Amino acid sequence: MKVDVVFADSAPKAVGCYCHMAVIGNTGYISGQLPLDPISMKIEGETAKEQAIQSLNNLQAILNENGLSKESVAKTVIYLKYISDFSEVNEIYSSFFGSHTPARSCFSVQALPMNALVEIEAIVAI
Repeated sequence: MKVDVVFADSAPKAVGCYCHMAVIGNTGYISGQLPLDPISMKIEGETAKEQAIQSLNNLQAILNENGLSKESVAKTVIYLKYISDFSEVNEIYSSFFGSHTPARSCFSVQALPMNALVEIEAIVAI
């Protein structure tokens, strides 16, 4: 089966060797979105809450550019530098998805690229 790689012009450029989304059949795997401003490529926000907003905005940009919506998201994974930020990130996440509640995992990790506090990846139905 062929894997198609997708790059989104409106999302931040990858900070490593990866695409924004890999598509296999009817499933898209969106790479982890750091809270980067797409123009400056700098971390946007000082708190996990502010950074979650930017990470989700970047996820939305990839969805939009590929004709997808939040309702296409089947599962997300959230990486947090500090698990104590879970509640405030969950508040933003819940507001972003509204009544659509995809499956989700959330992990605390030792560190994230560029010293971010949050990174969010997703699996989507195409």
